[in-house]
Amino acid sequence: MADAVVIGSGPNGLVAANLLADAGWSVEVFESQDEPGGAVRSDRGVHPDFVSDIFSAFYPLAAASPVLNGLGLEREGLRWSRAPFVLAHPLLDGSCAVLDPDRAGTAARLDRFADGDGRAWTSLCQVWDQVGDDVLRALFTPFPPVRAMAALAARLHAAGGIRLARSLLLPVRRLGEEEFSGQGGRLLLAGNALHADLAPEAAGSGGFGWLMAMLGQAYGFPVPVGGAGALTSALVRRLRARNVDVHCGSRVTEVVVRRGRAVGVRTENGDAVPARKAVLADVSAPSLYLDLIAPEHLPPRVFGDLQRFQWDFATFKVDWALNRPIPWSAEEARSAGTVHVAEGIDDLTLFAAQIAMGQIPERPFALVGQMTTADASRSPQGTESAWAYTHVPHRVKSDAGGDGLTGRWDAAEAERFADRLEQRIESYAPGFRSGVMARRVLPPPALQAADSNLHGGAINGGTTSLHQQLVFRPLPGTGRPETAVRGLYLASASAHPGGGVHGAPGANAARAALRARGAAALVSTGRRALAHRNRAAEPPR
Repeated sequence: MADAVVIGSGPNGLVAANLLADAGWSVEVFESQDEPGGAVRSDRGVHPDFVSDIFSAFYPLAAASPVLNGLGLEREGLRWSRAPFVLAHPLLDGSCAVLDPDRAGTAARLDRFADGDGRAWTSLCQVWDQVGDDVLRALFTPFPPVRAMAALAARLHAAGGIRLARSLLLPVRRLGEEEFSGQGGRLLLAGNALHADLAPEAAGSGGFGWLMAMLGQAYGFPVPVGGAGALTSALVRRLRARNVDVHCGSRVTEVVVRRGRAVGVRTENGDAVPARKAVLADVSAPSLYLDLIAPEHLPPRVFGDLQRFQWDFATFKVDWALNRPIPWSAEEARSAGTVHVAEGIDDLTLFAAQIAMGQIPERPFALVGQMTTADASRSPQGTESAWAYTHVPHRVKSDAGGDGLTGRWDAAEAERFADRLEQRIESYAPGFRSGVMARRVLPPPALQAADSNLHGGAINGGTTSLHQQLVFRPLPGTGRPETAVRGLYLASASAHPGGGVHGAPGANAARAALRARGAAALVSTGRRALAHRNRAAEPPR
């Protein structure tokens, strides 16, 4: 009998298992897929000579995370790589907003759009210098982060107080208009906000766009050398060194509850797996409460709240093996790991509005990953392993593109929308399509089939909007990993602080389980983690 059972081997589940093992607990991990990693996996499924990241690919939050840095994964072989430029946003006129690893380089390029915008960018970076460490501490600790918030409040006061708080709550369109005269700085903020499901007019999208932009400026958008799966492999190797088994191809179908306490799980083949101390679930909140726990063990209000639970946008992804790098018309985009494709803020607004109306976007906003540019080991010299994803509605009412797509996402529809995405990129990189040697199309149902946590291709475990954050995540009045069942903890991106590969939901769940048993979580948030963060912030050599 193990002390704890962890359901799911995504990064949060693996982090939770590692921290429990560090505290001396015996742990077993159960994963429904045939390999561990959740949405942190890579393969050679597009072309045998190309490594492709199936889901997530760039990890600024991992580089900044005191949780992951505290695990010392470099001792397990994990290495990071970065592209020459963090991010580029090219426009049809050949201009290009660039996030350079050197903030002075970013500022100089923004001055090309409007004189003085470089100073505005530097000012935003100086705010990060003042409050960034406290923002990260507040982000990566359980809600409410009392100590971290006290420190952050003091820093915010020194950095501008209520005026700064107002800026961070602004829609990203308005924040960009207030800070920048030209389009370049506005695009860097707005494109980063749309890494989540935040439209340019959404409250708080300015703060999220600023956070992601500052993470990129401070840490870059690093990738694991050899593929996303290298991060998972390091976490699994660390577990195995601590005698923790990860059971793949073993789906958990029930959390066993007796007298109001979780006492184990049952798998799809009928095996009962007891847990002496805790069960931690790296699954979505709806899956945990609706699929794994018998309803009599939950208060009725949970089911009413779940009816209001909102997923983030559905995701549509295409992977490519290219016989040459993408020939962007804007030269600087060729050196960026991440490229945003949209013709200005209005284009981003239209894209988000069409999704809100249930329409498949006419001109999809594409987030493009140039993986060989970021890590030369991904494909043969002179080629590019690349991907792009965009978002679509969960429930499709119509096709704004006029091609009659219905949202069935059968093979024919998926290929037609992949063509639309390719044509979008082609308009900014003439000749792109002629370089495609092979492609893999992953519509929302395929993403969910490969990782059941990605409901309809939702990649953040629920919307990033303010009404489902902090004390409202995943349900009103929660905000913590504890559930209504004693000894059962939510350890997925559905819990605070939400999506992204940083391990915080898993770490928070592990800490809560250890506290409940009178133990102390062995998470390095002191000098060692700070040293790791500082090294991660150094520009690539």
